[in-house]
Amino acid sequence: MNILLKYFPNLTEEQQLQFSKLEDLYTEWNAKINVISRKDIESLYERHVLHSLGIAMIQEFAPGTRVLDVGTGGGFPGIPLAILFPETQFYLVDVIAKKIKVVNEVAQALGLENVKAEQRRAGTFEDRFDFVVSRAVTNMPDFVKWVRKNIAKKSNHKLKNGILYLKGGDLTEELTLFPKAVQHNLSDYFEGEFFETKKVVYLPIKYKL
Repeated sequence: MNILLKYFPNLTEEQQLQFSKLEDLYTEWNAKINVISRKDIESLYERHVLHSLGIAMIQEFAPGTRVLDVGTGGGFPGIPLAILFPETQFYLVDVIAKKIKVVNEVAQALGLENVKAEQRRAGTFEDRFDFVVSRAVTNMPDFVKWVRKNIAKKSNHKLKNGILYLKGGDLTEELTLFPKAVQHNLSDYFEGEFFETKKVVYLPIKYKL
């Protein structure tokens, strides 16, 4: 928890309590359904929670914003972002039913009324969102194909509606087709070796009928 308070010192008591419950919840559920590697569960707050909140360093979500988390796995980045932005609506999807079960159980245990999670495949539904978030589920060209039709028309933030994508390494080749993509190094915001190669890629997506 200390690592979160270092970068997000203005968390309310309720948010601090919700974040503090994550370790026990994920340790318990991970023993039943493996959604986080055994190695990473020991570094949950750095490698999963704080990493997810890297998106918040690039864009704070206004009340009423709708965010889609594609390939959420055990609920990242959606669950930490939902705690941080309680007035934003989050829709978390994954193709693996047992992972969505974990997400729903965690959200319920935390009292997150702004989270909806379902077993669905990206590209199979028409709902519109201000932003689509994800953690490296595939390469950017394929990801854009999956979610392009899910971007809402009206932008309500400084950043235009689009994708906020957590990924690491050299993305030069992968982003060749997207000259408007902006890479934000998380090492500019968070200390530690883990974040040295981690990025948030922002890609504005034009509304498409």
